[in-house]
Amino acid sequence: MGERFYEALSQGLGAEAPVSIRLNAAKCRGGGFAVVDGDGRVPWCGGGFYLKSRPNFTFDPLFHAGMYYVQEASSMFLAHVLKQHGGSPAAVLDLCAAPGGKSTAARAVLPAGCLLVCNEPVRARAQVLAENIQKFGSPDVIVTNNYPKDFSRSGLSFDIVIADVPCSGEGMFRKDPAAVGEWSLQNVERCRRLQRSIVADVWDCLKPGGLLVYSTCTFNTKENEENVMYICDGLGADVIAVDIRPEWNITGALLRGYDKPVYRFLPGITKGEGLFMAVLRKHGEALECSRKAWKKEYAGKKDRGRRDRNDGGVKPDMSWLRDPDAFEPISAEGAFSAIPKGWKCMYDTAAKSLRILSAGVPLGEVKGKDVVPSQALALSTQLCMSAFNCVELDYGRAVSYLRKEAVPLPPDTPRGYVLVTYKGVPLGFEKNIGNRANNLYPAEWKIKSTHTPDGNTEVLS
Repeated sequence: MGERFYEALSQGLGAEAPVSIRLNAAKCRGGGFAVVDGDGRVPWCGGGFYLKSRPNFTFDPLFHAGMYYVQEASSMFLAHVLKQHGGSPAAVLDLCAAPGGKSTAARAVLPAGCLLVCNEPVRARAQVLAENIQKFGSPDVIVTNNYPKDFSRSGLSFDIVIADVPCSGEGMFRKDPAAVGEWSLQNVERCRRLQRSIVADVWDCLKPGGLLVYSTCTFNTKENEENVMYICDGLGADVIAVDIRPEWNITGALLRGYDKPVYRFLPGITKGEGLFMAVLRKHGEALECSRKAWKKEYAGKKDRGRRDRNDGGVKPDMSWLRDPDAFEPISAEGAFSAIPKGWKCMYDTAAKSLRILSAGVPLGEVKGKDVVPSQALALSTQLCMSAFNCVELDYGRAVSYLRKEAVPLPPDTPRGYVLVTYKGVPLGFEKNIGNRANNLYPAEWKIKSTHTPDGNTEVLS
């Protein structure tokens, strides 16, 4: 690193890590919301803000409603990359996506109509990914739980692949002391080999002329510059530049004799945690990128996915959506979802061989002759709020709802499914059966702490 960089990094690792959030533009736009305790904007991400202190996010209902995401500032650089190099419409794969920070950052800047496939190989982490994606509410997302090699057999191809690969975690030293104890030269070498195999496994899914965004949260050149060289020379790609500003203090290549444009965030130099990112373009002439081209590419591939047609004749209520004509309902494993027609052909191909956790707008689960509206529907940007009776909750009742406690509704509330809101923002559903209301918030999402926080937990006003 050289004496200057190493000294700055040493001091940075001993300092307190900055706290940052990224607003969900699809939900905050036009809503009059502002950051309460801001400490300036994250310069490379339009919706990113530093906070002066770390509030108790767990007890902020707007956090659970997907109004913002708590994300380390350096990781938000992906949004800057995709704003410069993302095409429209594009099929994008986030290969190692949990817990969802980079996926939601990508979805926020990708043009409308793009399809984002978010994947996580580890099942428990994939469930967390699905939760965070559903809270952000975009309909143009599929969440999968597969290994990278599974995509090579899926028949899908992508214009952009985001590979935030598992690494030795040097960039986490400040936030996670355990990462220091787990570090070793042997682990660095193991990670280097794993990273190469991950990229190689998915390489055939990246279209000629497509982009690979390669990133790690580690500092060493073995997992970074040397792996970029392997991808370029061994698989066939060129490193491309991203426009940045000097005042952002992003460090370039540290490998002696290597002068390609790569981007390294170092605590003590950049205001954020450790991150390395490189953007590569795969050799070959770029293919047509349009919905018409997608339909042609996937024409004739029959829909043999995980479908459950035994729904007893129950049909979903498409009036729950703001634009129902843009969607096609599908039934899978006893539940309905609404798939945007623009990329339905790609969903059908994915459903044949991939494990899909959620796709489009999950509408609800079939219970007898009824469809119980999904929590994901309540948080979707496609929710038609006028389709439901709404009840506004104050802060105390909103936290009780998020704990999945019984929250009584006003006596004049009509029976049936009721959408509960906080500051006008949907939180979820209750079913009013007259003498009581059943809380339909997912048990696996609930706030488990019974602690009542002291002071203000407000992040947005």
